[in-house]
Amino acid sequence: MLRCNSQSTEERDETVAMNLFDLSGKVAVITGSTKGIGRAIAEAMAEHGAKVVISSRKADLCDEITAGINAAGGEAIAVPCNISHQDQIDNLIAKTREKWGRIDILVCNAGVNPFYGSALDIPESAFDKTLDVNVKSNLELCRQVIPEMRERKDGAIMIVSSVGGMRGSTVLGTYCISKAADMQIARNLAAEFSPDNIRVNCIAPGLVKTNFARALYENPEIEALRIAGTPMRRLGEPEDIAGIAVYLASKAGSWTTGQTFCIDGGVTTAGEG
Repeated sequence: MLRCNSQSTEERDETVAMNLFDLSGKVAVITGSTKGIGRAIAEAMAEHGAKVVISSRKADLCDEITAGINAAGGEAIAVPCNISHQDQIDNLIAKTREKWGRIDILVCNAGVNPFYGSALDIPESAFDKTLDVNVKSNLELCRQVIPEMRERKDGAIMIVSSVGGMRGSTVLGTYCISKAADMQIARNLAAEFSPDNIRVNCIAPGLVKTNFARALYENPEIEALRIAGTPMRRLGEPEDIAGIAVYLASKAGSWTTGQTFCIDGGVTTAGEG
């Protein structure tokens, strides 16, 4: 005989969804999480139950975003960090473990783009800074959290790359090189550590309306061209990127690794007409 279940179909569907995307008990470190995409990811993960570490170069902004998450019922701490400095990376990891004892999720979102122009004109210092911050520092963060994830046989790492890493550019060449390298870091680490149940993926946003990308859309004429070239006919918002991060961090993404997810309104799939 079938038993009647007092729970409605809608309630059961909601329960299944919450279980798939539930991050309760997980500790997430998100670099560059006081603005734009990083902030949206941090707030979304907190809403799904994760304890989040808010981190960027400016302590006052870290405190502000942390206070907002805590006031909304989430759990967050602030640990300022400039990822171009090894001692600050060390402190970020140490303070997180001191507070919560573990790191389950790492989101490498902080990045730089100090030069806009021809590949022939970029100063060596700007070239080195771009690769040091966007590639070497991300790899160092991964190296610091992977050992404990291996011990637990569980962990999720995301590197926020860019669709620029999949396309040529006449003005963002070195930045695009660094973002392509991030995709390869994810593939390499996934190949090596997937047997330990560590999932490593890249998120490659298209043009999202953040302060970081302002030069690419602040001119109304340029913005209109960008929108016209986007099949969904709008630029991205930071919140558009948060969902894929929650997916990759949660049970829903438990068999997903080594991939690059383009979240770009269809730009990279658009044909010539």
